[in-house]
Amino acid sequence: MAEYRKLGKKTKLRKALLRSQVTSLIYKGKIVTTEARAKEIRSIVEPMITLAAKEMNNYETVTAKVKVPKRDGDGKRVKEIIDGRKVPAFDEVEREIKKDLPSRLHARRQLMRFLYPVVEVPADGRAVRKNTKKVDLVAKLFDEYGPKYAGRNGGYTRIVKIGQRRGDGAMTVLLEFV
Repeated sequence: MAEYRKLGKKTKLRKALLRSQVTSLIYKGKIVTTEARAKEIRSIVEPMITLAAKEMNNYETVTAKVKVPKRDGDGKRVKEIIDGRKVPAFDEVEREIKKDLPSRLHARRQLMRFLYPVVEVPADGRAVRKNTKKVDLVAKLFDEYGPKYAGRNGGYTRIVKIGQRRGDGAMTVLLEFV
């Protein structure tokens, strides 16, 4: 018997499909897919959540001085003239920074290795490049899903059968976090 489902795809395509669906599941919280894909995705996501729950509090807080650009009332950067050139002006601010301990850093890198980067695009469609934001899914795993499932021993996802797909009759399911 095979160790994993091949899903009718070649290796690179299958891995890309699974990475994409795992990324969207973590980002959105639920996805609609076929039953075989959902079972395969569940076997990938559950160890990720376990790792995030185990390493969620494994950091130390450090206070650091950070240079932040000065801004005017409109939110634009203030510039000052130094040696005949316009240069942005900066303020020094103290901030608290979470510094990962080695085991959490290793877990973060393991998770980042599998997940695709996600970019949020504004819904209105104006200034699309300017207003995009990168979403940190690893931070979402540590900060949101880790505490939520810390007291739970596995079984973080639920598969709800929806019905057969119209085109090929494949069983579609809703895969969501419990």
